[in-house]
Amino acid sequence: MAEQSRTTVFRDLRPLGGDPVDLVVVDGTVAADPGGQATVVDCGGRIALPTLVDAHIHPDKTTWGEPWHSRRPAQGIAGFGAQDAELFRASPTPVGVRAERLMAHAVTRGTRAMRAHADVAPVYGLAGLEGIRAAAGNLAHALDVQTVAFPQHGVRRSPGTDRLLDEAVRTGLADLVGGIDPEGFDGDPDGQLDLVFGIADRHGVGVDIHLHDGGAPGVRTMEAIIERTRALDMGGSVTVSHAFCVAQAGDDLDRLAARIGAAGISLTTVASDAARVLPAARLREHGVRVGVGSDGVRDSWSPFGNADMVHRAHMMAKALRSRLDEELCFAYLTAAHSGAEVVGLPAADLALGSPADFLLVDGECLPQVVVDLPERWAVVRAGRVVAREGRMV
Repeated sequence: MAEQSRTTVFRDLRPLGGDPVDLVVVDGTVAADPGGQATVVDCGGRIALPTLVDAHIHPDKTTWGEPWHSRRPAQGIAGFGAQDAELFRASPTPVGVRAERLMAHAVTRGTRAMRAHADVAPVYGLAGLEGIRAAAGNLAHALDVQTVAFPQHGVRRSPGTDRLLDEAVRTGLADLVGGIDPEGFDGDPDGQLDLVFGIADRHGVGVDIHLHDGGAPGVRTMEAIIERTRALDMGGSVTVSHAFCVAQAGDDLDRLAARIGAAGISLTTVASDAARVLPAARLREHGVRVGVGSDGVRDSWSPFGNADMVHRAHMMAKALRSRLDEELCFAYLTAAHSGAEVVGLPAADLALGSPADFLLVDGECLPQVVVDLPERWAVVRAGRVVAREGRMV
């Protein structure tokens, strides 16, 4: 016998804050007609919003749910990286347990997918990636996870990392290969970029490079990434994270954005402050996809962070000095739909045929939700309620 379709009707919800409707879901997809017996979920007139994508997060570093960790002063990337390693060695809780705890929390806040960076260096081996992979397997019903092999300690500065990056991708632990400030931190821009793009080309995976360098060093690195992306025909498979040099480009922004867009390179921002947030609307005019991410969450770098992408959309709107309703909506939908583009997922826009991935909140309208950050009443993934009132179900 053919397997019976799984049908749910979500009664009395307001898509994006509009008029109340009944939303029909068949086999995880928004449909027009239930076509038979259906389970009914009463949504009580709540707003339904697309779930979001955390396009840049480091679950392997987190102390989420652990006893309070007191941080010490640190200088620069190398200093913070050294404290990462100390915390990794000292933690009594395996990285997979800590990562899963954080990733599950993200689901309860409305995250449908994430791109998870894990430190790869001789001091860790591949333990971070292994832990995130195990966590992702346990949460597969609720969360899509892409993994990035990230050389936090550098490649030239940390001998042996090159071999680990290749192994991570070759064995399937990593979906993408990462890099970090090839010029400003690693001091070997051509060497690091040749290695990273060489691994990606050899194994057919994407690239996601942390680029904190601003000014001329950052622009030089961005131009080098553009050149390699074009030479290897990797448009659509390359992301530059943070990209502070773009946020600070001033009069050169449109020229640089046009080149990034033409090469098919995506950018991600963590919207930390007004000086470093990416001008997503202007970049969009040049065809540049911009994802939004949490970055580190309660790790050795910072006691802050909560893996709540609605809050991150709030932070982005605030950093961009958003005031109009359309500007507040844009911040949310960037974190939802543009983030989905970055990780290669279809938009969960509540339209017919779209994935039935949405969250439900009490509120008036989407702009008010972005400002007030109401509690998530429920989170739905592929037509199934996976979280209620802050807890996985």
